[in-house]
Amino acid sequence: MVDALGGRHLVTAGGAWVEAETVLQNKVVALYFAAARCAPSRDFTPLLRDFYVELVEQALPPAPLAVVLVSADRSAREMEDFMSQLPGGWLALPFYDPYRQDPILRGAAVPDVLLKGWTLDAEAASGSRGLRSSRIPAPRHPPKARQALPPQGELRTRYHITATPKLVILKPSGEVITDKGRKQIRERGRACFQSWVEVADVFQNFSG
Repeated sequence: MVDALGGRHLVTAGGAWVEAETVLQNKVVALYFAAARCAPSRDFTPLLRDFYVELVEQALPPAPLAVVLVSADRSAREMEDFMSQLPGGWLALPFYDPYRQDPILRGAAVPDVLLKGWTLDAEAASGSRGLRSSRIPAPRHPPKARQALPPQGELRTRYHITATPKLVILKPSGEVITDKGRKQIRERGRACFQSWVEVADVFQNFSG
């Protein structure tokens, strides 16, 4: 994922920071543009969740698939609640990462502290305490260096996202396999993954 997310950090449902290049290496990557408040997202998410669980959590060996949520939620709390309903293996761009389109912050400077976690409470804003989340703890080892700010909503622009939900399937390099992942899962189920992995140039011994 050097092209799309190289040098960036992702967050797990448990609040841990991980390097995108490490966790996405040699995997088919599904960028999931969705929002908790979006009815079509709520309709499709359980299907995608089951698709992932069957291929990754229940299969032996697990399929080389990573799902990265690119949230369109309006608040960190909305995104947090959404993530709490998803498989533990899913990843996400942090809420305040400007690669994730955020209508509230679009065009505004993003303070360093906001790039380091899910949410910022009043005490943190005053400098007396750090980041805090009601369910998802702030990472114990956040990235040490701030990354350069890209244009707001970089991934939405790059992959021409105009509505949610949208599931874009990528090679590890960031090259698009298909931008119709949602449609293909609905129509073909697990069988579509085999066609993705065959063109993804990843080492694999998975057979769907």
